[in-house]
Amino acid sequence: MNKQTKLTLAILLSNLFIAFLGIGLVIPVLPTIMNELNISGQVVGFMVAAFAIVQLIVSPIAGKFVDSIGRKPMIIIGLFIFGVSEFLFGFGKTVEILFISRMLGGVSAAFIMPAVTAFIADITTLDTRPKALGYMSAAINTGFIIGPGIGGFLAEFGTRIPFYSAGVLGVIASILSFLLLKEPARDYEEVKQTSTTQTKGIKRIFHPYYFIAFVVIFVSTFGLAAFESLFSLFVDHKFGFTARDIAIVITGGAVVGAIAQILLLDPLVKRLGEIGLIRLALFVSAILAFLMTVVSSYFMILLVTFVIFIGFDLIRPAVTSYLSSVAGNEQGFVGGMNSMFSSLGNIFGPIIGGALFDQNLNYPYYFSVVVLVIGVLITLRWKRPDLT
Repeated sequence: MNKQTKLTLAILLSNLFIAFLGIGLVIPVLPTIMNELNISGQVVGFMVAAFAIVQLIVSPIAGKFVDSIGRKPMIIIGLFIFGVSEFLFGFGKTVEILFISRMLGGVSAAFIMPAVTAFIADITTLDTRPKALGYMSAAINTGFIIGPGIGGFLAEFGTRIPFYSAGVLGVIASILSFLLLKEPARDYEEVKQTSTTQTKGIKRIFHPYYFIAFVVIFVSTFGLAAFESLFSLFVDHKFGFTARDIAIVITGGAVVGAIAQILLLDPLVKRLGEIGLIRLALFVSAILAFLMTVVSSYFMILLVTFVIFIGFDLIRPAVTSYLSSVAGNEQGFVGGMNSMFSSLGNIFGPIIGGALFDQNLNYPYYFSVVVLVIGVLITLRWKRPDLT
């Protein structure tokens, strides 16, 4: 990639990081909000999932706008809406306002994700695209994981401060995107030559190239959402963790996960292949999710959390790399479905986890174990297609 492409990619990844930072910012202050508004764990689960529900609904419409209006305008609008949603959450004093804020956040993600995915496909070649999409996945996961850490530290100055800060970042990112991004040219010649499947419409989801990968995206996102969205409540109720303790654990996990992506992803993919790495990471994550219910010391909580984030951080870019290599001219479709199945995981993870949490602190993690094991079993039948 040349210098201009690298700069454009850096701007796009920064935008994604900021947007998904907003999802995680709410997590450390959930116990405080629960106490302030006297709401149950199930209601908290619905509030966290509201973001993903709206993203799921709006994403197909936004995907059409990305092609008709353009990539750059959708990114700018999406970032601005994100900023508004974070400010609204900061000012909100009722459950209804907090729900509206999360729903606007879902609209912003629905605008940003397909646009950024298509933008990256436009500015990269078939050789450089998998690596760029891997960076995109890393930016999403890092934002989602590190958000609670930053939110926890900022919450020391007030439980609403994290959202004011995120609102400012969203508006700044929108302005910088307007000034620095240039609408990319679309290489239709390459698109025509690299089609991998003639299946049309919704049936493409079930194409052998894609279906298991989409299921893995759902399973891994579900597992991470159920694990992280209830983590602050789990350690608060079970161990008496403060917002600062939660921030240290989750931020540390994010740092370790990012290091693992840099140092381990490439050699593990070369040794095991994307599918082999995904299978191994799902298996290890299932074991660690169970261990969360039996550990008791602060050190063991740190260790288990750090390692499980490594597993989740390796799954997403591995799946993205696989999909990019088989998608050909359907990069936009793959990006949209990636977003949709991620949304489904983000919806059902917190909702089911929240309901189970109200019954027993350990139940959300038991359920995550079951889902992750199912994911492992599914990958046993997954083979890379022969595209030659």
